[in-house]
Amino acid sequence: MQPLDVAVLRGQFPALNQLIDGKSPLFFDGPGGAQVPQSVLGAMTDYLGRFNANLGGPFFSGRETEQQALRARQVAATLLGAEHWQEIVFGANFTSLTFAFSRALAREWQAGDEIVVSALDHYSNVSSWQQAAADRGAIVHQVRVDAASGGLDMEHLLSLLGPRTRLVAVTAASNTTGTLVDIPAIADAVHGVGALLYVDAVHFAPHERIDVQAWDCDFLGCSAYKFFGPHLGILYGKLAHLERLTPYKVEPAKNVSPYKWETGTQSWEALAGLEATIAYLASLSGLAADEASLEERLDIGFARSHAHEQLLSAHLLAKLAERPWLTLHGIRGTAGRTPTFALTSLRHTPAQMAVYLGEHQVCSWAGHFYALGLIAALGVGEGGVLRIGCMHYNTHTEIDRLFSLLDAMPTG
Repeated sequence: MQPLDVAVLRGQFPALNQLIDGKSPLFFDGPGGAQVPQSVLGAMTDYLGRFNANLGGPFFSGRETEQQALRARQVAATLLGAEHWQEIVFGANFTSLTFAFSRALAREWQAGDEIVVSALDHYSNVSSWQQAAADRGAIVHQVRVDAASGGLDMEHLLSLLGPRTRLVAVTAASNTTGTLVDIPAIADAVHGVGALLYVDAVHFAPHERIDVQAWDCDFLGCSAYKFFGPHLGILYGKLAHLERLTPYKVEPAKNVSPYKWETGTQSWEALAGLEATIAYLASLSGLAADEASLEERLDIGFARSHAHEQLLSAHLLAKLAERPWLTLHGIRGTAGRTPTFALTSLRHTPAQMAVYLGEHQVCSWAGHFYALGLIAALGVGEGGVLRIGCMHYNTHTEIDRLFSLLDAMPTG
């Protein structure tokens, strides 16, 4: 497998080829939102500039909008490994989609039913279920974090499953430590007690290939802006569930899936951008569309991206090992993780480091990242951690510059 040509790849991203106060910016804020290639920007402006309309119009732009939305749904189904394009629901973001689906699923819950959430998760996949459970008198259990790995305590999760369990909501990867979660193993256990599995793949999606059929999850959500696309939420649901469940919707809206789940007018330009985003991900394979299927090109593209990210992780971990005043929270190797790192320092607070880096045009984040349970388990205090996230467009040289700045940061 040929390695990614990162120099050529970076040329496609306007954000990576600008100067801010005379300096090239470094983007280590990927876990909060990735940069966007020109092809995606072009697709969005082309749609808005030539075809801006709504569904159902008996004219050229209305027809193009309908076809654009269908193409986006079809390629999103391929990206996630769904069997049917009707299993793809679009929305503003993962959080909004999850709150909507939590209400629909809760219609079937009764007092005393049990819901399992995770202390590892971004709280979009926690608070939504807690509030829906409270409305129905259901009991909520929260799976503990394994602080050593920065991941999920699987033994504790399994101990919480029982005959009254109705739904389990977990992440596929921590958005703070990068630690991966074994979703197929959880799916087997959850279905073994007759419950449903709802997966947050927002952080996972830019780094690893998703296959909802192989994972056998009932629902899975992600956000395109995390994998080099527009601000758009995507939710997969098994077709049988989508057709059986009743959403909160306006009366005249369609009663068929996936449309009955999509409230109001969608961002059609974002759907145009999503189609271009998935084409970009497939282009990482180095193959043309007539040389292999979209699924095959995505497989190869993700494999090449993953290999580069593994090299970045190894380089960053080596730099950390040379600096005992920096503490890494989570897995200390390259396996079982995304290239996202949670750091604290003996010299500065996470916020001080993030502000200092920002002053030198290095983008990073400090805080809890809505993963309140994880931050509490790590015992790092209210200031949380400094999060450094690499994407496939990052380089070894950028990592070197990052650590040179941290070394030079004044104390006192």
